[in-house]
Order: sequence, then C-alpha cells, then structure tokens
Amino acid sequence: MATVLSGTSGALYYKPAGTSGTFKAADVTNASNSINVGAYLNFQVNDKVVFAAGGGTLPAGLTAGTDVFIKTYTASTGVATFSATSGGTELALTSDGTDGTSDFTIKFSEFQSVANVRSWSFEITREEIDVTSIGGTLGQVAPFRTFISGFADGSGSAEVYFTDDDTTIASRLIEDVTQRKQAGATFKLYMDTVLSSGTPDDTKSRSIEMEAVLTSASFSVTPDDAQTVSVSFRPTAAPTFDFDKS
Repeated sequence: MATVLSGTSGALYYKPAGTSGTFKAADVTNASNSINVGAYLNFQVNDKVVFAAGGGTLPAGLTAGTDVFIKTYTASTGVATFSATSGGTELALTSDGTDGTSDFTIKFSEFQSVANVRSWSFEITREEIDVTSIGGTLGQVAPFRTFISGFADGSGSAEVYFTDDDTTIASRLIEDVTQRKQAGATFKLYMDTVLSSGTPDDTKSRSIEMEAVLTSASFSVTPDDAQTVSVSFRPTAAPTFDFDKS
C-alpha cells in the first residue's frame, strides 16, 4: 500500500550562483600558486570546489575530481588560490598544465543543505498550441477548439527564514539573487529525504535537480511572525526527476 508523504520529509539543497568558471593553462601563475578563474564570480573562502581537465592536463598540484578549498579569491581580478583542507596551507601549483580540447573548469563541489527553509514549491507548465480547424460538420453543440502541447517551462520558489547569521547557505541563497554571473546555481529539491551519515542517500531519496537562475527575493517582516524571504527561480534546462525507487 502506498504511503502518503508529509512535508516533514522534504528538504532543499543548493549550490551557490557564480561558482562555475573556466580557465586555460595561460591563466596559471606558478610563482603565486594562483589561477585566474574569472572575475566577479561568487567564490568564497573555504568553498569546496572540484576541477575538470577538459581533455588536457591540470596544473601539477590539482587532480581532476578531487576536492580542494578556496584559500583566497579576488573578485575584481578573478585570481584564486587553493588549499587541500578547509583553512589549510596554500596549495603549490608547480606547472601550468596543458590545454585540452576544451577549457579547464572549476565548480562548487557538493550540494549544501539550506537549513532555514520553511517551504519550497516547483511548478511545471506546458504551452497550449491551438490547432483548431474549420470546415467540420456543425451540429447542435458548438464545436470545441483543439490543442496540442508545446514547450515546457518551470518555476519555483523557496521560503526561508531570515536570520542574523550571514554565513549560512540560506543567506547566500538570498544574496545570490543580485549576483550578476549566476552560472553554477543548482537546486536539489527533496520530497522524500532518506539520510545516511547525515547526508541524503540518493539511492533511496526522491528529488528534483536543476540548474537555475534566481529571479526575485521578496522580504516579509511583520510583528506577528518570523521574518521570511521568498526566493524565486527558474530552471535553465530540463530538470532531472529522480522518483523511481522501486
């Protein structure tokens, strides 16, 4: 017999906007152990990131698919340094690497739980294309129009509590609405969250995942309720639905 899920089994996980960049071997400076990953992104100190080689060879000191941490990042120049552990010593980059068929990439590594979520919603709609034709036989009942389905679209929102801790991923989600470069913003919306060692077990959990753009933030402050912010978003491509756990 099917079990109806309650909202208590839901959750929202997020990768921040502006945390995806590309670079070439020429952007690596061995003397300062730094890489120009792109200006005015949204990397922050101790962000966990991962690199991909793009068919080439990453700078010595980095390994494709192995997490490292942002040590420093200067938004105006795009120059970043890295450490093997959070708050650790600067990682030595002893070669520039070799360019491949595509650019090297750097991305935020893991989804982060947005702990202060009150609720989330996601809606999918389809365009209606009118294919009504004339010339049919008319009877007593008026003829009805005929439609077929067109492109799909989606929109979502998350209502989060506003707190005095500006280091939370919830605060970062709110601030990301104004982030000009939003590449990397990714949502994972869980309807049924099954945890394993404190993180969702995706072999058992049901979720919707999508890269998205953040479109608005609406602040609500009243004397009779907790302060909340409603953040709206839209997918940039087809979401991934992970419902089948049979």
